[in-house]
Amino acid sequence: MNHSLFAAAAADLTIERIRALAARPDQVESLTLEFKREYSKSLVTTIAAMGNTYGGLIMVGIADKVEAGSERVVGVDAQETIDKIASGCREKIDPPWEPTFIPVPFDDESGRSVVVVRVDANKAPRPLLIDLKAPIRLSGQNSTADRDRLLRLAREEPTADVLPMGQGLISPRLTTDNMGESTDDFVLRTGITLPMGEAGVWRPLSERAVDALAQALNDSVLPEALRNLGQGAANQFMGFRRLGHNRSRTARLVWQALSRGSVENPVEAIVTVSLPAIEGLATAPVAGITVDVVSRVQRYAQSLGNMSFEHHYPVADLVVLFDGLLKTFVDPGVVDEIARIADIDTALVAQPRELRLISDRPVKDHLASSGLTQIPEGGASYGGTFRANPVLDLRVPAERQEQVDDWLRQLGLDAGLIGMEALLEQYRATTPPAT
Repeated sequence: MNHSLFAAAAADLTIERIRALAARPDQVESLTLEFKREYSKSLVTTIAAMGNTYGGLIMVGIADKVEAGSERVVGVDAQETIDKIASGCREKIDPPWEPTFIPVPFDDESGRSVVVVRVDANKAPRPLLIDLKAPIRLSGQNSTADRDRLLRLAREEPTADVLPMGQGLISPRLTTDNMGESTDDFVLRTGITLPMGEAGVWRPLSERAVDALAQALNDSVLPEALRNLGQGAANQFMGFRRLGHNRSRTARLVWQALSRGSVENPVEAIVTVSLPAIEGLATAPVAGITVDVVSRVQRYAQSLGNMSFEHHYPVADLVVLFDGLLKTFVDPGVVDEIARIADIDTALVAQPRELRLISDRPVKDHLASSGLTQIPEGGASYGGTFRANPVLDLRVPAERQEQVDDWLRQLGLDAGLIGMEALLEQYRATTPPAT
């Protein structure tokens, strides 16, 4: 079952889930959600506004405001309501366009339903006009696009995705010393891009919000995955906190493993939050959140001067790291804080769809060789780009596991190695399923 009503299959939209959503004290109308007690002409305007912005849900049969003790989910006659909305869309919207209607019946004999109107902005023929104006959605209300925004909507490619899917990450860079030599074993980057709500575009980053994100990261599985990657190279750790370049529209949160050797931080993770610059916004405002995992464990081992201790990264540690990164980006606590910073619904926080890896030497030289065989004249890889399967929901452990395994199979083959599939099968057979 999909956990988000925004993307759930029709079969997963039950009256119990809708009642649970409406009963949440913090659930109010927002950028992508609106409640309507019944059909009204303004509902068609909201459909056009959501279609011109980020899409969303309109739930007809739910009162937007109720007094204490009153029932919020009141229901409507589903067919009559759908007919009215469809007719209004044909008559008022230019070009005529209808969203998806999903009637969700009550679990009693009343014959009433909640009509879920799902507006997919990727399918809307933007711009959608009403009375020669293009409505847009702001935080919990409708507005009208100004000239610049209307021109952007008109210039969009018909197949352009409205919601960024986290692809197009800039490749990370290895840190170098004064001689230009790399000080890292490898850097692994993933991240997401996400739309900005109206308030999120104009306000600076809140200290409290950034601190809350740091706490959510510290409470996630990521620190444990990072400690596991270190393989005992450090016994002291500094959790995510502000370190380095932090400004009004940029936050930098750093986690570090600490050692007393010449390699001070065998493992480091840097989370960067970047809001769009206010000046000269020529496109739809988009924020970016990336996490870079920097590993120097092999260098740490070499610095000990004990040639019998030459570290290579076990495949199992990479499984834990990849899974930890993906699970962190779908962790409800982390997602809540990201959504709060961007002033959007949690449903609009994309899942990571790409990894970028860069290594200081051929990847095969970093991997523990047990179970892996080099392909004769197979060449070398110094990293790569790993794209996610867009149909997988990374919140589901089995689907996240499938994605991790796919990425590691690609890593092995690109490195000119065979045997990765067998190692992964062995690992899965002897390790409890992910949760």
